[in-house]
Amino acid sequence: MARQPIEVAFERSGNGSPLVLLHGIGHRWQAWAPVLDALSAEHDVIAVDLPGFGLSPLLPEGRGYDMPSAVQACADIFADMGLDRPHVAGNSLGGVIGLELASRGLVSSATALAPAGFWTPRDRAWALRVLKLIRLSGRAPETLRTAFIRNRLCRMAAGSLLYGHPSRMTEEIMLADLLSMVGAKAFDLVADAGRGYVFSSPEPTVPVTVAWGTRDRILWPRQARRAAALLPKARHVWLYQAGHVPMIDEPEQVASLILSTCAAAATDRAA
Repeated sequence: MARQPIEVAFERSGNGSPLVLLHGIGHRWQAWAPVLDALSAEHDVIAVDLPGFGLSPLLPEGRGYDMPSAVQACADIFADMGLDRPHVAGNSLGGVIGLELASRGLVSSATALAPAGFWTPRDRAWALRVLKLIRLSGRAPETLRTAFIRNRLCRMAAGSLLYGHPSRMTEEIMLADLLSMVGAKAFDLVADAGRGYVFSSPEPTVPVTVAWGTRDRILWPRQARRAAALLPKARHVWLYQAGHVPMIDEPEQVASLILSTCAAAATDRAA
């Protein structure tokens, strides 16, 4: 029986070799807005809402949300879009999915920003506890929620959990991101299915960059050392003063890292 196509919302722009952008748990494709112009100047960029996040519906019935299922879902999305081994860049959940795709030879390069999966059980519990608390805060009455976001001190305090420079986030975007997290139908499904997951796949043979913000308060920077130990052939980069969503904090540096990782794949093919 033919496979049911996976429906996803996405933003596509630019020309060149395809580059797929994968957000973190509870987020949406708009997380990549600060780097889209720079990336689409050189690539056919597809920023997707992962299944069950943003405006994308849940996966078709019968499909799971554990890591092997997530990787297969992305491979199927690539096939549905006619993409053959695209480049991929991801943040948090999207970052480790990108690494898993690279490990299986399904992409031409991978740039992982603060990827999940290099944690201890305590690290993982902390990350999910904080994200669930943020999600819970979004369920407050609209008047209270709006007042909180509009209060600069409250906004800066809450934003510092995700961003190194929370003042760069507007009230409108922060509120929209919060509502996106509240409405993420796959949040609990992904969190529960990934219980006990750690990255343990073979090291990819394609170019890989792993970057970590020094101000990450969701996946603490010490996890970067575990990533370096498990992926010794990858390029490992610190994003100074950046938080867990570094596209917001350091868009120029993030775009440069992604583009150079993609270029390394082109160099390898030409060699």
